[in-house]
Amino acid sequence: MSQELLMNPILKPFKALYAAMFILSASLGLLATFLSLRLKFEGCSTLTTGMILTSYFIGCVFGSLYSNRLIKTVGHIRSFAAFAALFTAMIMLHGCFFSAPAWAIFRFLSGIAAMGLFTVIESWLNECTQPQSRGKVFSFYMIMCYMGAGTGQQLLILGDITEQTLFFVVGFLLVCCIIPVSLTRSINPEIPKIKPKAFKNIIAMAPMGLTGALTAGLLISSFYTMGPIFCHNIGLSVPQVSLFMTLTVLGGLIIQWPIGLLSDRFDRSIVIPVICVLFSIISLLVIWSSKGPFTVLLATTGIFGGFLFCIYPVSVARAHDLFDPSDSVNVSSALLFFYGIGSIGGPLTSSMIMELSTNPLWLYLFFASTGLISALVSIILRQKEIAPIVPVEEQSEFMLMNQHTGQVVMQIDPRTEPE
Repeated sequence: MSQELLMNPILKPFKALYAAMFILSASLGLLATFLSLRLKFEGCSTLTTGMILTSYFIGCVFGSLYSNRLIKTVGHIRSFAAFAALFTAMIMLHGCFFSAPAWAIFRFLSGIAAMGLFTVIESWLNECTQPQSRGKVFSFYMIMCYMGAGTGQQLLILGDITEQTLFFVVGFLLVCCIIPVSLTRSINPEIPKIKPKAFKNIIAMAPMGLTGALTAGLLISSFYTMGPIFCHNIGLSVPQVSLFMTLTVLGGLIIQWPIGLLSDRFDRSIVIPVICVLFSIISLLVIWSSKGPFTVLLATTGIFGGFLFCIYPVSVARAHDLFDPSDSVNVSSALLFFYGIGSIGGPLTSSMIMELSTNPLWLYLFFASTGLISALVSIILRQKEIAPIVPVEEQSEFMLMNQHTGQVVMQIDPRTEPE
């Protein structure tokens, strides 16, 4: 993180919140990979692992719907401390004993806590952001999400996955993210009121965007939960798994920019199926590269991550093309909801496929087939004119995005209409 960049007069007021976001993302990134490997060590089948880890995504959806009630009742700082304490307690319980049903409950409560933490941080950003600086604030927030998640993967080498050390590392990070938020001067910012817009209208107007969000949820949750197991089953060491996951996440950050620029220049109803087809091809290349040198696999997974993580933001941009700026937060909320539904189905589907096939390479066959199906659905929607075609000059601007955020941050998305 460049000190020069953080001293930028626009970004300087948010240093504490960006620090909290970075630390929180690092803890989540480490935990996701660690738990997948730990469940393998505990003797869980791939399907059981998928079922346990799915509980987290169910908790995230639940938390996105209800966490703001606690925040409105007791305020932001107390809520943040409560959510962080709940999350830390769940991590400590993971380290105390193993029980598949108990761990599923712990993951569910962790999902609620994680979404509550995102909501608190995003509320502060929204409260303090001026309309003219929303682009920089929003973009840097997303960069912190990706950089934190990538850094968290590297922390996997700090302990043995068979011991309790990494549970304490995650707990330590969660406690540390309380510090910058507690020292933030802004007190009790308001949670933006989002006027609901009927899902039926959004589905009717933006079926391609919603299909893309659902697909992204299915794919990304599958990668985060089953990716480490894929690595383990093809014989990678823990440091290699750490590097594999890191480069995939950073690939998502780096490659989003050029793909985003292309999506601004061409019809997104064409760009989305093209991205899905290219993603499918890269998924097959990962299968091929898994049998070769590790460096080739790393290069391939970096490109894979770029296409994997750009499906959602391009889908969001496509949906924004069809609505007025005043409706953008509602549309983004609908997209996040569809992403959440997809993220619940992802680990269950991919783990079942890996379990039945007894071959880890089938994970990437699942990725490839899902990408092709999504591309086909998008083409059908376009040809039947169910999905309206928007002239390139009227398209909204592409923005770097991270799916693992709350609804509040959409208030500072530059594509929304400031109140």
